[in-house]
Amino acid sequence: MDKLELKGKWNEMKGKVKQAYADLTDDDLKYEDGKDDELYGRLQQKTGKSREQVIDWLKAL
Repeated sequence: MDKLELKGKWNEMKGKVKQAYADLTDDDLKYEDGKDDELYGRLQQKTGKSREQVIDWLKAL
């Protein structure tokens, strides 16, 4: 998922991510320009998925 695609859809996707993993907080899901890798890392830690699995999961939302 490229940076522009993530940035543009993130607000829509954030709600679906919270539904799937209720223990994720707004701080966990905060998107900042240039910090995509950090966001993926937080999602990896909380979901137990690999980076590729996280990216594929987000694309499927």
